[in-house]
Amino acid sequence: MGIRQYKPTTPGRREGSVSDFADLTTPKVNKPEKSLVRPQKKKGGRNNQGIICTRFRGGGHKRMYRVIDFKRLKDGVWAEVISVEYDPNRSARIALLQYEDGQRAYILAPAGVSAGEKLMSGDTAEPRVGNCMSLRKIPLGMNIHNLELQPGRGGQICRSAGTYGTLTAREGKWAQITLPSGEVRRVSADCRATIGMIGNAEHMNISLGKAGRKRWLGRKPHNRGTSMNPVNHPMGGGEGRTAGGRHPCSPTGVLAKGGKTRKKRKPSNSAIIRRRRPGPHYATK
Repeated sequence: MGIRQYKPTTPGRREGSVSDFADLTTPKVNKPEKSLVRPQKKKGGRNNQGIICTRFRGGGHKRMYRVIDFKRLKDGVWAEVISVEYDPNRSARIALLQYEDGQRAYILAPAGVSAGEKLMSGDTAEPRVGNCMSLRKIPLGMNIHNLELQPGRGGQICRSAGTYGTLTAREGKWAQITLPSGEVRRVSADCRATIGMIGNAEHMNISLGKAGRKRWLGRKPHNRGTSMNPVNHPMGGGEGRTAGGRHPCSPTGVLAKGGKTRKKRKPSNSAIIRRRRPGPHYATK
């Protein structure tokens, strides 16, 4: 996996970069498994009433959704990695598995897994990269991804490119996980996770280079609140350009830099052992 730079024939080419797709099994062929793709309807940030709930969404290239197996419930059956493929719906690569009974499924491709390898799910599996098992059976100190928050619900944490958590401790029916953000969270030891880290770690180093590539991803231009009218944004209005007159905030008045947005009485607060480190905009006294 690497980053490819083009010849600077245009300003967009000069500043932009793309993945070289060297980690894919067939880099120049993008033919997903037909039985595992579904049509994906775009919403443009609108809810079922047609009201925009998420701003600056719309357009973008047409995609087909690849059905990913986040649960890995087919225990004790060997699966061969047929290919590592590109997924337009996520930053991570996906791996096509074929089980001994002929069934096929997509999973998130761990770093280092290539076509021809054998993987297995379940507590009887060997603790090596790509195998999925409960936290009760994973040795301490190992990197994990696709972590469940509730047993049987499917992986919800550490699913983007290059991310992983670390199993640091285990006590009774609970396991302690250090997440990529630095947060230390307690989850049930019956929750499942896949060993290893997600591949395509160089994804974060890709530069789009021009505004059009952002539009291909379905992201529309983001205009500033200070450029709006007072009826549209709390920081709008004024004669000429202004600084906003208050701390940066959203159209509904939610602080954008350092403001707390998590519910104070959220039930899962008790599962957080150590909070993540605040961002650079957080004011410390």
